[in-house]
Amino acid sequence: MTNVYSFDGILVFGLLFICTCAYLKKVPRINSWLLSEKKGVWGVFYKAAIIGTRLHIAVAISCLAMAFYIVFLK
Repeated sequence: MTNVYSFDGILVFGLLFICTCAYLKKVPRINSWLLSEKKGVWGVFYKAAIIGTRLHIAVAISCLAMAFYIVFLK
């Protein structure tokens, strides 16, 4: 189990947040409701979705590397 207060826990949380926002960007109702704001606190969701869609290969490789680390090395 990963602790949120450790560095690898923060990385796992960040990767899952980016992947979730990128997935929610593909859902039309949620895209217009959650990802419509580009500034402020709600803009974090929009920015994470943009990172997830533009850097999808790097995010996917990072998710696989983190999964390998958590399952086999930790």
